[in-house]
Amino acid sequence: MIDFNSYPLVIQDAGKQCDTEYSSMTTLISIFLCIGLVISYMPQHYRIIVNKTSEGFSSWFLLLGVVSSTSSFLNIILLQWDAIVCCKSLSTGTCLASLLGVFQIMLQWAMFSLVFILFLIYFPENQKRINNLDLPAKLHDLTNEWKTALLVAIICIGHLAISFFITVILLAVVGSPSEHWETNYWAGFLGIISMVLASFQYLPQIIKTWKRKAVGALSIPMMLLQTPGSALFVYSLAVRPGTNWTAWITYLVTGILQGTLLVMCIIWRIRNKRLGIDDLHGTPVANEQTPLLREGDNR
Repeated sequence: MIDFNSYPLVIQDAGKQCDTEYSSMTTLISIFLCIGLVISYMPQHYRIIVNKTSEGFSSWFLLLGVVSSTSSFLNIILLQWDAIVCCKSLSTGTCLASLLGVFQIMLQWAMFSLVFILFLIYFPENQKRINNLDLPAKLHDLTNEWKTALLVAIICIGHLAISFFITVILLAVVGSPSEHWETNYWAGFLGIISMVLASFQYLPQIIKTWKRKAVGALSIPMMLLQTPGSALFVYSLAVRPGTNWTAWITYLVTGILQGTLLVMCIIWRIRNKRLGIDDLHGTPVANEQTPLLREGDNR
């Protein structure tokens, strides 16, 4: 077993001091959160894949979430760049301990991006086109909802490409945020963008879920796992050396809004079960008493 506290406190690397003093408790919490984060997203991925539909998701919710998590990921890379550089002078165990904060946010970005990918793959076929004829799809035949989803995909890819390019150029040409104000300002800008988008991220989904009065493809077990975990997630990031409020405020705001959506989904789940409504599609559940044809449909 690796003892993360058995290494020297400070190591010199290229004229820089590499802090290797990490709390065992903070390290254990970070490892627990990394594992828990992956596990918490599994119910959501599973629900979409098994039901073969992403009905009920808001494209704008996913757009804000992907752009926010991408900005947050690049923000933490910039803020922890000195720790990343120091890794070449440290043992594997110490290096991993110093970068657990980066791994946490990287996993968050990857897991949420996978939700968006599954959203596109399992987008309901009957909601992609205005008519359902088996003819080659034309742009004017596509529904506004599917056009929005495709536009969101383009924006997410474009944002990732541009932000990644700027980050690489600044680190390669200018230097780390701790030594150069240009890189530090860019890191702060990404953090603020992430915070602002996260503040509004769940609002489109809350509005859509409220209007549908059905949970849809959203996973209640995922939110039950993630909402209380937000507090630990924020704490573990806040106490890490080199980070500031721009790295963790995003997850505090997101946790509060996700809790609101969770309460709403639980209420709709209980209500729909009582009324005999399909919670996935928001339609009445067919049974032996349900007439196959409404009056007038056979004309």
